[in-house]
Amino acid sequence: MMSNSFMPSTDSGKADLLDHAASILPHYTAVLEVSNEDLASLQADAAAFRYAMKSLANMQAYTHHLTEFKNLLRDGGAGGADWAVAPMLAEPMPSAVSPGIIPRLSALGVHLKSHKNYTSAIGLDLGLVGTSSVVDPSTWKPILSIQNKAGHPIIAWTKGTAAAIEIWVDRGDGASFVFLTINTEPNTNDNYPLPSTSALWRYKAIYRLHDEQVGHWSDVLSITVGV
Repeated sequence: MMSNSFMPSTDSGKADLLDHAASILPHYTAVLEVSNEDLASLQADAAAFRYAMKSLANMQAYTHHLTEFKNLLRDGGAGGADWAVAPMLAEPMPSAVSPGIIPRLSALGVHLKSHKNYTSAIGLDLGLVGTSSVVDPSTWKPILSIQNKAGHPIIAWTKGTAAAIEIWVDRGDGASFVFLTINTEPNTNDNYPLPSTSALWRYKAIYRLHDEQVGHWSDVLSITVGV
């Protein structure tokens, strides 16, 4: 199965593409008949997303330092006893934009590629041409995590390019693993009645494509449920 999307998979890659397209597109506004509104929207989206990425990185660094400081206060050790100072949002703050920056970028890319004057050279310059790669479903392996909501497990997973995921559960009742569900969209709630005593429930999953299991089973994850 071939994949040829120009959209990066990571947020940092998406931010880089937005910055690049916003800086290069003015060179092609005439030939591709790009409206002032579309160009301004792209440039505002690029500025807003980059600002959000930088702000998040600063906040995550602060959280890391604050956690270390909390542990120092709790356990003792070498280090100062001053509170970590929370970062302030940088000024100037970019203009607010509507949610959906990446869907707008994807739609703009489709629109530009449909223009009569569009060429592959323009697409490469704008970053709108992806690198072809072979996607091998036989190598797929789900990565699961488990959350808890009102005592019931929520099996968290990502879909990727699979059609669905098939999940099995072992409730520690001697029946070993039994079929739980097939889901086409993350995530999966297990609303099975909770036991009256503590029990260990285990989960595993495998991706599905064209109504068949593909790839490898996930690692088994466990969670304690019940009183």
